[in-house]
Amino acid sequence: MLPPELAKQIRLLEIRTDHLVDEITGGAYRSVFKGRGIEFDEVREYTLEDDVRSIDWNVSARMGAPYVKKFVEERELTVLLLVDVSASGAFGSAEKTKRRTAAELAALLAFSAGKCGDKVGLLMFSDQNELYLPPRSGRRHTLRMIREMLAFHPRSPRTDIARALSEAGKLLKKRSVVFLISDLIGPQAFERALKLLNRRHDVVALEIFDPVEKHWPTDLPVELEDAETGEVVSFRGGAAVRELDRALEAAENDKRQVCRRAQVDLVELESGSEVLRPLREFFAHRSRRRSHA
Repeated sequence: MLPPELAKQIRLLEIRTDHLVDEITGGAYRSVFKGRGIEFDEVREYTLEDDVRSIDWNVSARMGAPYVKKFVEERELTVLLLVDVSASGAFGSAEKTKRRTAAELAALLAFSAGKCGDKVGLLMFSDQNELYLPPRSGRRHTLRMIREMLAFHPRSPRTDIARALSEAGKLLKKRSVVFLISDLIGPQAFERALKLLNRRHDVVALEIFDPVEKHWPTDLPVELEDAETGEVVSFRGGAAVRELDRALEAAENDKRQVCRRAQVDLVELESGSEVLRPLREFFAHRSRRRSHA
């Protein structure tokens, strides 16, 4: 039986995301992701514009006239939520930690996909596979994923994004949509793994960041401890802190360039802020891009 506090958190999160789902599923979510293939729809009479290779000879023989097969894009998607649960996600200078924001984002995507009848899976990772739930459909499965994201305690504090991307590629047997939900912080380079996964699947990187990770708010001295390695770095203030700001900006630009070279969409979401607006903007941008493709 679930602890009362955890059950309350799950219920509140379900209520909170329920009214947001309609805004995501109102055409935006389904319009920007392709199905995994095509499926047979019906036959119709042949016209001069049709390819002769599409003629259904068996039906044509029965009807005494040429008929062609009509296909439509298969719309059921398989979605994998690839969620970083390493120690850096426990940081939060605002109301919520990055991990809590990631859980809300994943819940919104899971409910949106579920409402469209898609199968959703969850792979939580650090520098190892922490938990894998294979893609399934249904509210009960979605609620289990949310429960795991809210209550899970990872075995390792470290991150290996490249390994997680590689593992996702091994687990997914058919073309899928992969949402990488992470702060994208980690000592391992993951550009090559990101490129390889995006060749076979549709990968979207959702970066969860805390405001101070992009801009330190003062020139006062600061001492930072890496949550994953325990390493402590001190900045004496003034020029040293401004140098920290430049380093943070360079790190963010590196992430953007990695995603750009891998041809992966990057959505930046601030921890503690509303996740719906940047998601809506992403869907609108991708929808426009796809309509002009």
